[in-house]
Amino acid sequence: MSVFSKIFGTHSQHEVKRIIPIVDKIEALAPEFEKLTDDELKAKTPEFKARLEKGETLDDLLPEAYATVREAATRVLGMRHYRVQLIGGVILHQGRITEMRTGEGKTLVSTLPAYLNALEGKGVHIVTVNDYLAKRDAEWMGQVHEFLGLTVGVILNSMDNDERREAYNCDITYATNNELGFDYLRDNMVVYKEELVQRELHYAIIDEVDSVLIDEARTPLIISGQSGKSTKLYEACDIFVKQLTKGTAKELSKMDIIMNEEEQETGDYVVDEKDKNVNLTEEGVRKAERFFQVKNLADPDNLELQHNINLALRAHSLMFKDKDYVVKDDEVLIVDEFTGRIMPGRRFSDGLHQAIEAKEHVKVKRESKTLATITFQNFFNKYAKKSGMTGTALTEEKEFRDIYEMDVVEVPTNLPVARIDYEDAVYKTKEEKFNAVVADIVAAHEKGQPVLVGTINIDTSEYLSEKLKKKGIPHKVLNAKFHELEAEIIADAGQMGAVTIATNMAGRGTDIKLGDGVKELGGLKIIGTERHESRRIDNQLRGRAGRQGDPGESRFYISLEDDLMRLFGSERLMGLFSAMPDGEQIEHKMLSNAIESAQKKIEGNNFGIRKNLLEFDRVNNEQREVIYKERRKVLDGENMRDTIYKMITDVVEKCVSSIIGDEGSPEEWDIAELNNVIRPIIPIKKIVLSDEELKHGSKDELIQRLKEEAVKVYEAKEAEFPEADQIREVERIILLKVIDRKWMDHIDDMDQLRQGIGLQAYGQRDPVVEYKFAGFEMFDSMIDAITEETVKALTHIQIEQKVEREQVAKVTGTNKDETVAAKPKKREGRKVQPNDPCPCGSGKKYKMCCGRKF
Repeated sequence: MSVFSKIFGTHSQHEVKRIIPIVDKIEALAPEFEKLTDDELKAKTPEFKARLEKGETLDDLLPEAYATVREAATRVLGMRHYRVQLIGGVILHQGRITEMRTGEGKTLVSTLPAYLNALEGKGVHIVTVNDYLAKRDAEWMGQVHEFLGLTVGVILNSMDNDERREAYNCDITYATNNELGFDYLRDNMVVYKEELVQRELHYAIIDEVDSVLIDEARTPLIISGQSGKSTKLYEACDIFVKQLTKGTAKELSKMDIIMNEEEQETGDYVVDEKDKNVNLTEEGVRKAERFFQVKNLADPDNLELQHNINLALRAHSLMFKDKDYVVKDDEVLIVDEFTGRIMPGRRFSDGLHQAIEAKEHVKVKRESKTLATITFQNFFNKYAKKSGMTGTALTEEKEFRDIYEMDVVEVPTNLPVARIDYEDAVYKTKEEKFNAVVADIVAAHEKGQPVLVGTINIDTSEYLSEKLKKKGIPHKVLNAKFHELEAEIIADAGQMGAVTIATNMAGRGTDIKLGDGVKELGGLKIIGTERHESRRIDNQLRGRAGRQGDPGESRFYISLEDDLMRLFGSERLMGLFSAMPDGEQIEHKMLSNAIESAQKKIEGNNFGIRKNLLEFDRVNNEQREVIYKERRKVLDGENMRDTIYKMITDVVEKCVSSIIGDEGSPEEWDIAELNNVIRPIIPIKKIVLSDEELKHGSKDELIQRLKEEAVKVYEAKEAEFPEADQIREVERIILLKVIDRKWMDHIDDMDQLRQGIGLQAYGQRDPVVEYKFAGFEMFDSMIDAITEETVKALTHIQIEQKVEREQVAKVTGTNKDETVAAKPKKREGRKVQPNDPCPCGSGKKYKMCCGRKF
C-alpha cells in the first residue's frame, strides 16, 4: 500500500464507506421483517413489481428487497447474510466487482442482487465456471428465490434446445460462461425465430469473475463446421519430424556482432522455450526438401507444408502429454492451463490439435472451419449491466477498468484473517525442493494437521503422489484425470489427517470446512510446489485456508530449476544463488522480489495477449453486429421487399459503374460488356442505346433507365406468385441462406487473414491497423456478394421451386466444450438424386429445377 493510500485511504475503503448507510437501512428493517409470516414475506415480490410499474426504481426498492432476501435465506437455508455480505450485494447491484476472501460466502451474496434485478422481469444470469457449480447453486440458492415466488433455471451442457429455452425464460438462470456464449452464437445461426433459446442479455452476475473474464479471455469461443482438408500431411510431417535432431543456437555477444560473427546453429531445429517458438535450421530445411521432394521449401507454393512441419515441431517440442493434454480412449483431450481440468470437446486451433493426434498415433480428425466466433470480452460487454465476485481481482484491476468498465471494490472480511503466510522456501534443485515438500507433509500428517498441496500440472501431482506412497502417507490426488470427484474430495481436505494434492486450483468454488480438532493443530496447511505465472492464482491457493477467521498457514516451495526462475530469473541472481551449498534452504528478499518481478512481467505479457485479441475482435464485432441485426430482421418476419428493391437498384448501379467511367461519350461505352455483366444477374432485355441516347445520353440517365427495367422484371416475378406472402417468405429464406453462407466464408477468411497479418509487423506497420483496413475491404466485398447473389436468385426463381429454410453448414463442435448435437431428421422416402425427374412434376431434371443451386 502506498503512503498516499495509508494517509487518505484506498479506493475500496472510500466506496465501502459510501455503502454503509444503505446497509444500515437494510439492517434497521430486520425486526419488522422477522415478524412477517411466510405468506406476508412472499407477498413482497408482487408488491415490489407493482411499485416498479408505478415508477419506483430498483435503487428505491433495494433496502426492502435485500431485507426480504435476508429473511427468506434465514428461514429456507438457515443462513443469514452478514453485514459484509450485504455490502458485497450492494456493490454487485451497482455493476461492479466485489473482492471477497475465500470462505466469505460469495454464493449467498449473489442472491441479493439476483432477486432485486429479477423483479424487472428481463432475466438475470448467474455465471459459474463449471456445470457442477451451476447445478449446485441453482438447487441450493434457488430455494430462496423460489420461496419468494421467482422461477429459477439452470443451463447444463447436456440439455437440448427446448430445455435451454425454458431455463432462459426463468427469472434467474444459472449457467457457465461457455454455455451462455455458445448459445448466443447458436441463436445467431438459427433459421426460425422459434428456435431461439436466449432472451436479451440483461444482467449478469459472474462468479469467479477473474477466471471467466481474465484467464479464459485469451481464447475466443469458436463454433466449427467440417472442412475438406486432408489429414495425411499431418501424419507425413510427424514421421519427418521424428527423424530430426534437436539443436541449439548460440546467442551472439556484442563482440561477436562487432566481429561480424554469424549465428551458429547445430542440429535440425532449435527450440525457444521462452517465446514458445520452434524453427528448422539450414540443415533441417535441406532434410525437409529431400524428404518431401520439393526444390525450395520457402517457395509460396509450399506455405502449407511449412506450416504443417512447424506444427509437428511444436507438437513434439512444446506440447507435453499429461501437462498440456492427456490421451484417453484414443482421443487427445486438452488440459486447461489455469484449472488443471480436462476440457472435453475443446481443440487446439490452427491444426496444432491434429499435429498432436499424429504424434500420439490416434485418429487424426479433419480440420474444422470456423462458422461463428466471439471473444468473452465482447460477449459480456453486450449485457446491459454486469457485475462480478471473486477472492482475487485487485491484481487485474486495470484490465477490468480498461476492457469491461468495471471497478473493483475490496470488501473487508467478516472476521480478521488468522492465516500465517510464510516466506517462500527456495532450493537449488527440484529434487531438493520436493524432498523438503514431502518432509513438511510428513511432519504435518504425523500430528494430524490436514494438508492441501497445490501443483501446476498433472506430472507434478503424480510424481509427488509416488513419493508419498513410498513414505506410507495416505492421500488423495485431485487433477484433470479425476475431476468428476473433485467437489467431494476438496470438501474433505480440511478433515483431521487429510492429505490432498490438487492441480492448479481444481475444486475452486467448493468450501473447505475444518474437521473437529483441526483448529487446535493450526488449521489447514497449504503447500505450493511452484509459483504460478500469475500472482493471483498463487493468492487463490493461499486463500483456501483461513476461511471465516479460521487458523491456517501457507508456504510456497521453489527451486532454481523451476520454469519461472529458469526462463525469467536474471543470470546475475541465478549465479549468486547457484553458489550456495547443496540441500540448503535459501530465503532472501532479493529472491522474493525477483519472483514477483518475473510474475509481473508474465502478467503484463498475458494482458497484452488478451488486449491484442480484443483489438482484432473489435473489427469482427462491428461486422458481426451488422450481420446479426440483418438476420434478426429476417427471423422476426419483417417485410424485406424494400431491402430487396434497394439491392436490385444497387446491383444495377454497381454494374454500370464498373463498365462505364465518368469520362467518355456514349459512343465509347462498352455496352456488349455491360450486357455480359448485368443480364446473368438480372434478366432484363438486351441493352441497346437509342440514337437519342447515343447523341445526348448520360451515365446517370442510363442507370435510371436500367433501374426501372430491373424493378419491372422483379415486379413481374412477384406477380407470378398467387399470394404476396409467398414471395415475401421466399425473399426471407434466400436472404438468410445467402447471408449465412457468405458470412461463414468471411469469418474463415478473416481467420486466415489474422494468422497472416503478423508478417506486417516486419514492415514497420501495425498489424491491427492493417487487419482493420483489410477486414473492412473484405466485409464490403462480402456485402456486395450477398447483394448480387440474393438478387440473382430472386430474379431467376421459378414458382414451382420448393424453397425451404435450412442451415447452410453442419456444426461439428466447439473449441471449449462438448456441443449438444441436434437429433438428425429422418428423410421420408428415397433421396432425390440430381438427374432424377423433379418431384414437383415440371418434367425437368431435379438439378435443373427444385434442386438447382442459386
